[in-house]
Amino acid sequence: MRYSILDLAPVPEGSSTAEAIADSVALARMADGLNYHRYWLAEHHNMIGIASAATSVMIGHISAQTSRIRVGAGGIMLPNHSPLSIAEQFGTLATIYGDRIDLGLGRAPGGDGAVFRALRKTPDMAENFPHDVVELMGYLAESQPNAQVVAHPGQGTNVPVWILGSSLFGAQLAAMLGLPYAFASHFAPGALDEALQVYRERFEPSGRPGAETGPHFMLAVNVIAADTDETAHYLHSSQKLAFARLRSGRPGRLPKPTRDLSEITPQIGRMVGQALRVSAVGSPVTLRQELSDLIAQYRPDELILTGQIHDPEARQTSFRLAAEVLEDL
Repeated sequence: MRYSILDLAPVPEGSSTAEAIADSVALARMADGLNYHRYWLAEHHNMIGIASAATSVMIGHISAQTSRIRVGAGGIMLPNHSPLSIAEQFGTLATIYGDRIDLGLGRAPGGDGAVFRALRKTPDMAENFPHDVVELMGYLAESQPNAQVVAHPGQGTNVPVWILGSSLFGAQLAAMLGLPYAFASHFAPGALDEALQVYRERFEPSGRPGAETGPHFMLAVNVIAADTDETAHYLHSSQKLAFARLRSGRPGRLPKPTRDLSEITPQIGRMVGQALRVSAVGSPVTLRQELSDLIAQYRPDELILTGQIHDPEARQTSFRLAAEVLEDL
């Protein structure tokens, strides 16, 4: 079973965006030397705590600094873009870096109404998501006779396309199109069980060259690993605080870890606990048990790990320990 990294390119309190990007490069280089299969970045806008808004630019930067690992989007929020522009961007990346580029697509806006207006988009564009996915795949496929528009670079690169989701909609679309499916269980696991069942039961092979012949499911897991359980839970406080502040309408840079979580009200605390329930936090021994339980419960074809840790060195240590546990498993 393959395992990968979803890097949200966090900007920690007391740090800068430039430092956050450099930290992502360092983490990707480490992952490239381990057995991680993919290194994905996600599109978010108007968030000072995340440095990956220009996702395709970050993917190119990370790809240039690594040699083996696949690099891609987890994901591009397609309603923010035209299918042609994304095909050209990822076609260019594939032309430069070869068969190392992945394209995960989501239909969420990656921001609020103000972001939509700034992008010159409207919320109803999400309704075109299935059509836009098919159009985009057409631009990346082999050239068609008499095509009026050709993505160049893009045509014939056959960049692998994934559907990302946190609801039944994405599961149904991925199954219908015969595409691999990644569920956002690291922050929205509510519909995970039902979506996974729908995807597996309704999957229809597309017959496209190189396409999946059966359902291919990726589970996203929050992983915070350290030498001891106590240290890991201390580091995990940063992610809890960040999520609580986001849900309270106070997003910002990734907070420093703390043992005082009194600012999180009981109501928000329950919300945070539910959102982050697909997590493995602790020492390597604890991590092995918790990851084993998740694998046994959901039987994923791949795992993608994410972890919001304030200190870049502690973040690298966490992913290194997780890789050791998963390699042993």
